[in-house]
Amino acid sequence: MKKREHLGLGFFEWQIILWLSIWLAISQQALGLRPIREKPRSWSDEWLFGRKQEAEVGPFSAWNITGTYRGTWKFLNSLNSSSKFQDFQKENGNSVVELVAVPTKITGVHYVQGVVVFHDVFDNEQNVGGAQINLEGVYIWPFRQLRLVANSGKESDSGQEDNNLLSNPYHLLGIFSSQVFQESPRDRLLKRKLSPVNEMEKHCNIEIAAQVSRVASSENNGDKNYYHMEGLMESPGVGDDGDCFSPLLLNATSVNVEVYYNKAVNYTLMVTFVSFLQVLLLIRQMEHGNTQSGAAKVSIVMIGQQAIMDAYLCLLHLTAGILVESLFNAFATAAFFKFVVFSIFEMRYLLAIWKATRPSNSGEGWETMRRELSFLYSRFYGILLGGILIMYQFHNYMQPILLLMYSFWIPQIVANVVRDSRKPLHPYYILGMTATRLAIPLYVFGCPHNFMRVEPNKVWCICLCTFMGLQAVILLLQHYFGSRCFVPRQMLPEKYNYHRRFNRDVSRTTDCVICMTAIDLRQHTSDCMVTPCEHFFHSGCLQRWMDIKMECPTCRRSLPPA
Repeated sequence: MKKREHLGLGFFEWQIILWLSIWLAISQQALGLRPIREKPRSWSDEWLFGRKQEAEVGPFSAWNITGTYRGTWKFLNSLNSSSKFQDFQKENGNSVVELVAVPTKITGVHYVQGVVVFHDVFDNEQNVGGAQINLEGVYIWPFRQLRLVANSGKESDSGQEDNNLLSNPYHLLGIFSSQVFQESPRDRLLKRKLSPVNEMEKHCNIEIAAQVSRVASSENNGDKNYYHMEGLMESPGVGDDGDCFSPLLLNATSVNVEVYYNKAVNYTLMVTFVSFLQVLLLIRQMEHGNTQSGAAKVSIVMIGQQAIMDAYLCLLHLTAGILVESLFNAFATAAFFKFVVFSIFEMRYLLAIWKATRPSNSGEGWETMRRELSFLYSRFYGILLGGILIMYQFHNYMQPILLLMYSFWIPQIVANVVRDSRKPLHPYYILGMTATRLAIPLYVFGCPHNFMRVEPNKVWCICLCTFMGLQAVILLLQHYFGSRCFVPRQMLPEKYNYHRRFNRDVSRTTDCVICMTAIDLRQHTSDCMVTPCEHFFHSGCLQRWMDIKMECPTCRRSLPPA
């Protein structure tokens, strides 16, 4: 009995000793970090700790702050007090921070590397609009404090700065869209060389102190945590020169990169669906003009211009898929469908139109046809490559260039007026192509939350829709009311009248060689049409024949448009 009591008393003592040791370990760990919290030394610790007291630190857990943060910056003072760098003329702007935190052997400390990009910092003659600074430091997660300093690195490692930004699609797609729609890589390198940040890094120590807090997200993102950092960026000068610039206030909230993945995937699905619709519309149009006469009415310039646009979109999506490795399958699918549209259907239709417009040379040798065909393909791909060079040189005028490219209906309108063509395009093709062609530019320049982070331009989108709608309306008017319905009669050339008067012999009758039935020439009615070569046909028979060939069924002479 005494032995059991002795064992019970020993167990109780061991419990007390165990809880005391745990409490002492935690208290000693907290006391080891307490001087950093209680004794501010630099980097505006008083301001940070004063702000920290307003809200509780949160649960004692190690938050993983790795990720991309988007926010704003602004000077604490109304004006920048710097006398060393007068280029800081803006008071506020946008900023993007990317951090990678790695646990260390020291309990409660994470090693942090990252990049901060300041937009709208400089306003000078070189038109340098932003600055990029490499950072490294520590994150003390028990107190949610982030301490960073600038890491300028060596000149040989300048190419590694962009690699830090290409770790997720948020940066990569933004850089890709800026290169395509706004600036070229050569301009970005030139701005980096001209940026005063290079000179600033030689004379200033850039230090950042920030406080990290958790952000409650209303979205259903599972275990995904969002964090907000708020802190100061200071830059004391080297020596006794004073501060390089006034303290900057930084505010940034973590970005859900998965949203950009989803947006990009949804965009590629939209492009794939639009390409599939364009294939169906092209098949419908080729069935509408499947004869030699029907194909000859279609403008080869119009089809070629659309094929060049689809080739550009194919190359663009393929390049985006190569850059964003995790989204390669989605972008490659969109590029493949665009490749099918322009290389199979549009090029095939282009070849059919070219063959229909040269019936007189159809009997020539194969060498002549091959030479003319090679000339056609060389012009197409020459214009394709030349357009790429032009857009690269004049990338600042991308929106006017896109307006010019989206004038592909104008060659068909002009061809209808010149040739007086009857119904060359199916109405479904006109309306469908107009709507599907507008989908991509309206998403890029009209959607305020597009994944490429291109600033929306509502005025340009309205101009593009109006321009395309006007072209489509003119084509529909030509389809239903005649190709020259909007041209004043005084400006029109003389048109042959198939119902003209002729010398009738009351006893004369003839047969229509198309339907092989007799035509009564004793009464002049609209049921009879006469060609310039004095051959008579039924009106319906000759009109159906001219939809196939513009040749006289009797003597094979060319016929003027009806």
